[in-house]
Amino acid sequence: MAEIAKLIRNMENETDESKEDKRGIILESKNVDVFYGEKHAIKNVNIKIKEKSVTAFIGPSGCGKSTFLRLFNRMNDYIPSFRKEGKIYVEDKEIYKKNVRVEDLRKNVGMVFQKPNPFPKTIFENVAFGLRIRGENRKSVLAEVVEQSLIRSALWDEVKDDLNKSALALSGGQQQRLCIARALAIEPKVLLMDEPASALDPISTAKIEELIFQLKEDYTIVIVTHNMQQAGRVSDYTAFFYVGELIEYDKTRKLFTKPKEDLTERYITGRFG
Repeated sequence: MAEIAKLIRNMENETDESKEDKRGIILESKNVDVFYGEKHAIKNVNIKIKEKSVTAFIGPSGCGKSTFLRLFNRMNDYIPSFRKEGKIYVEDKEIYKKNVRVEDLRKNVGMVFQKPNPFPKTIFENVAFGLRIRGENRKSVLAEVVEQSLIRSALWDEVKDDLNKSALALSGGQQQRLCIARALAIEPKVLLMDEPASALDPISTAKIEELIFQLKEDYTIVIVTHNMQQAGRVSDYTAFFYVGELIEYDKTRKLFTKPKEDLTERYITGRFG
């Protein structure tokens, strides 16, 4: 717990706590419940997530973090027993209405998974994949978007001379940054990340965290993480989940230093259970 104590001390030394955050709301849930058959996985969760910020979802395994994250791009729709009550909004639009095209939603809300999942294609074709699906085949456009996406994902300098190399030959950390580049290529406004560094070594994890910090200048990022130090390092806001309930949601600095709920304090200080 020495790392947590150090993190809290560093947060307490910050001086901009009083600054008002004037960013608008881009994601919102209202009275949301999720069921998998008879299992009540998410219980009446209300949350508002600000644009161009990083929000971390923390909590023990099985508490509903990933289920809740996947609501914002409708990835749970693939689970036969899934059922949702309440409303989910992206940019003030309710995304579970029948007239919503899921393909259009996922252009605006990209996703990066826990384990890197590059396609068995070249580095170039991995990044260009989404554009080709949309019918874009102009070489000049593809080349420009691929380069810019790899630059944004901090991978360009490492692969610019090997774009025709198989993506599967990259290291785990490089593959994850490639998956981020692939998501960025279709210009989403929101990037969902489900434990993007949990399968990576410390050096690769540090690169992903630095990348997240840089990307929030242009994107809204929501990250699920079991690593509280990581949440403290990269996020502006943190939401603590426990057995399907949102226990507390606040600015990360405030939640880690002065949590309102005893359960939150016990979890972040390791006195949980």
